[in-house]
Amino acid sequence: MGRLMSEMFLQIEKQIQTFFGSSFKNIVPLPLSGSNRFYFRVFLSEGSAIATYNEDISENEAFFYLQDFFYNRSFSVPRLIHIFDNRKLYLQEDLGDTTLYQLLTEDYKKNNVISPKITQLYKQAINDLIQIQLSAKNGLDFSHCYPVEAFDSQAIKWDLNYFKYMFLKLVHAPFNEKKLEEEFQHLLKKTGEAEYDFFMFRDFQSRNIMINNGKLYYIDFQGGRRGPLYYDIASLLFDAKAELPVSFREELFRFYLEELGHQISINKDQSVHFFHLFVFLRIIQALGAYGYRGLFEQKEHFIKSFGPAFKNLKYLFTVSDLKKEFPYITSLIEQQFENPNLVTGEKLSSKKLTVTITSFSYKNGYPADNSGNGGGFAFDCRALPNPGKVENLKYFTGKDRAVKDFMEQSPEVKRFLQSVYKLVDISVIKYIERDFEHLMVNFGCTGGQHRSVFGAESLAQYLSENYDINIKVIHTNEQNWVLK
Repeated sequence: MGRLMSEMFLQIEKQIQTFFGSSFKNIVPLPLSGSNRFYFRVFLSEGSAIATYNEDISENEAFFYLQDFFYNRSFSVPRLIHIFDNRKLYLQEDLGDTTLYQLLTEDYKKNNVISPKITQLYKQAINDLIQIQLSAKNGLDFSHCYPVEAFDSQAIKWDLNYFKYMFLKLVHAPFNEKKLEEEFQHLLKKTGEAEYDFFMFRDFQSRNIMINNGKLYYIDFQGGRRGPLYYDIASLLFDAKAELPVSFREELFRFYLEELGHQISINKDQSVHFFHLFVFLRIIQALGAYGYRGLFEQKEHFIKSFGPAFKNLKYLFTVSDLKKEFPYITSLIEQQFENPNLVTGEKLSSKKLTVTITSFSYKNGYPADNSGNGGGFAFDCRALPNPGKVENLKYFTGKDRAVKDFMEQSPEVKRFLQSVYKLVDISVIKYIERDFEHLMVNFGCTGGQHRSVFGAESLAQYLSENYDINIKVIHTNEQNWVLK
């Protein structure tokens, strides 16, 4: 954390401590997202809250208005606790860390099929989306939206230029400026034929859907505005990271049309046409974002999104007339389908820091550091709540959802992990600056099966989301795990 960041953090901590008084216990930064907002978890004597700091006051004001509008109409959005006088810092209720994306990936990896539970959650999200979209007709004042009140031709042109300058230019794709602009204008004309009298969430995807006590909540809607119906359902179903199976995606779109048809009159053939157009537009915008965040800022998890996005485009091109209608844009994209720097998800430079993360049993001693650097961090997890002492958890491991849920509900576990993250952050940042190639982090507990494994997996996820580094996870006592 740089000097300016440290000063900002201290100022934020002081304001929040003053607001909560004696109930304030601690504040820890949360992983950075794709925006310029900073998030913190505030631990209190009873419960916790989420603090958000954003220098862009206009964006904050849009969020405050939309949050109030949705919350007072019983839509599932976080409760706003307090807005500080500077309008840059505000507090919301803490909905935990579980997203629909997280449940989807864990469930699909475990079962290799979409379970009825995940299907039901997606269908609930779609029903909620429809109500949010139609709320525009119930008094929503779009003049409060930011940066523009409508997803109009100018806003779409910004997205197209984002694609041109942050994707095509950064991958060094040669293109004919005149041909590209002609097809941009044609795409503007075709998308402009849709009805634009609905609320458009703008980034309605599985990582912006939180699950708390079995209920869905929707976040990150401050960029919402007046727009068409099909952009948001395109965002949900064609989210590159989620990689929804084709059959499931098609089932959900049929469900969307059926439920929407109960609310308003729609033409299904026309709806499919507009859906394909806005899927195309959404992925074009996403390619620009992946280019900026991945190729320019060198954030690896954005680079890894190119492959799934290309897979979605290949499918889209086979089920629509987009290649016939936009032959030049589609040909430029297709030329990148086999670009090894994009489809392999690897950073363009080859020399990267490797962080080896281990779990171990103290009964067997500390793991050896085979890099020759003499070891690294060793975090003792034995003071944390022990799932191994819980009858229905002792035959699981720290990689299993049941154990994760047990650990994540404990405030002391959260404080432990946030402290680990802050310490490891310091080393990772400095190691990258000094071109070091290896760092070792070890988590120990009594049996090397529950707490240490959970700690190792949690750190690996945190680092993968925040740094462009190689990560190796080794569970040294795995051969001795007691499983049923």
